[in-house]
Formats: sequence, C-alpha cells, structure tokens
Amino acid sequence: MPTFVLASASPARLATLRGAGLDPVVVVSGVDESQLGELPPAELALRLAELKCGAVAGRDEVPADALVLGCDSVLDLDGAALGKPADADEAVRRWQAMRGRSGVLRTGHCLHDRATGHQVAATASTVVHFADVSDEEIAAYVATGEPLHVAGAFTVDGLGGAFVTSIDGDHHNVVGVSLPLLRGMVRELGHRWTELWAR
Repeated sequence: MPTFVLASASPARLATLRGAGLDPVVVVSGVDESQLGELPPAELALRLAELKCGAVAGRDEVPADALVLGCDSVLDLDGAALGKPADADEAVRRWQAMRGRSGVLRTGHCLHDRATGHQVAATASTVVHFADVSDEEIAAYVATGEPLHVAGAFTVDGLGGAFVTSIDGDHHNVVGVSLPLLRGMVRELGHRWTELWAR
C-alpha cells in the first residue's frame, strides 16, 4: 500500500479524505499562491495544485512509494478567481456580490506517484447557489472569522452551509477535494482506490 501524502494545510480536505477511508500524511507545501498572477479560474486552480504537489513530491522526507496529492480551490464568479479574502472588509464585499447568485467552485487536483514519476492533473467544477442573505447575516458570518480562511469566503461543511441553497455537482469538491475525480486519478496511475483505505 503506497503512503498517501496530502500537500495541503486544509483541515477540511484532511477530514474529507479521512472520512473516505484514507489516512493521509500531511506535508504543507509552503507555495506562494500569489506567484501566478492573472489566470482564468480553472487554470489557476490547476496550476496551483501542480505547484503544491511538485513542491512536496520532491522533498527527501516524502517516502519513495508515496502518492502525493496537491489541491487548490477558487470560486469562479463572473470569470474572476476568488481565493481567500484578504480581510474582513473584502469578505463582506464578496458576500454582497455573491448573495442571491451562483458561482462555480473550481478545485485543481494533481496526483504524483513517486515510485514511477508519473503524474496526473485535472480540475473539478461544482456550481454553488447562494442564498439572498441580509447585510446583518453577512456581518455576523464574517465576524466569526470562518470566511477568511477558505476559498470564496464560504463553506458548505461549516457555518456557511446555511447560506448555500443548493449545489450542482460533487459536494466534496466544494469542501476541497473531489473524491470521484481522485479515485479516477488513482486508477489512472495504476493503483486501486480500495488499497488506500486505512486498515
């Protein structure tokens, strides 16, 4: 069974993978996410995932048999890539722009097999429909601090879940990792998804 390494500090990604039976070793990439500049949202998410995966896959402390997963998520709103808001004021403005509307959560995935050197990468996209929340609700939500730590300034698995009316596509992708997509990538690299389940 290869060692599964998650190149991400996201507690939501880790919890999602653990819930799916995996027991990832977390190695944070330390990649500067601002280095890529202006790119279309889907491409930006994919490039950041590739950078994070590459930064970790090349480290000496990562086992030689490791499967290394890098992920990055952005919210595509009117073609603009929205990551984590810089501060509370930006989070408020984001929610004022998002409320009553829909965006597309795009998560780039890059999976590297250290044993073979092979790598696959893909982006998953899920449409998210936001509730028409009030200014008071936005202020209260931003005051909790939760929106400041997540792409698009919202969660579906936390306090923000009540402000998402529906989604079209993979729910797990909105949390930060698409399990069906990842299973396909694992198979593409010649492994069985079930062999990654923690015994």
